[in-house]
Amino acid sequence: MRNEPRPGRPRASSRETLSEAACELFLEQGYEATSVADITRRAGVSRSSFFNYFSSKSDVLWSGLDARIDQALVGLTALEADADAEAVRGILRGVVHDFAPDPLALALRNASAMGLEDELVRDTGLRSARLADGIAHAARRSGIAAITADILGAAHATAVLSALRVWAERGAGHSTPESLVEDALRSVHDLPWRS
Repeated sequence: MRNEPRPGRPRASSRETLSEAACELFLEQGYEATSVADITRRAGVSRSSFFNYFSSKSDVLWSGLDARIDQALVGLTALEADADAEAVRGILRGVVHDFAPDPLALALRNASAMGLEDELVRDTGLRSARLADGIAHAARRSGIAAITADILGAAHATAVLSALRVWAERGAGHSTPESLVEDALRSVHDLPWRS
């Protein structure tokens, strides 16, 4: 007799299983008190399986957004001297397009319960700096002076990451990341994309 798969919900991938286990543990015992061994034990996978998907415990939270930021940086570089406000903002809109609730959103919404406040501030700063640098480079390649380019980079990167944080904190059904990014980008419109 063959073992037929049971009907119902399909099996989650190891990546999803690990993310779910990590978030459960972060809520139950806090981020600092949770080890990679705890996560793999809860998920029922090996330590090597964890490191096939994630480079660290923090990567469980950030890997989805990091992949989107990586794509944005490739897009910003590809603009070369053709970077203008609308092209850059179009790439930034892509960072949040169809952004679904994920471990990062759960962590942002439950930062206090998970004991993640300091971790999130530090790690958000790292992502903001990477994105700001990519935007600033695009601005400089299009002929904008260095200081103005740096300010544009910082303002636009902050708009994206702040919008994601607010969306996650509000919870499902209150707004979309896309609408919040549009609002945030409008708030930096006074910084013209020109020298």
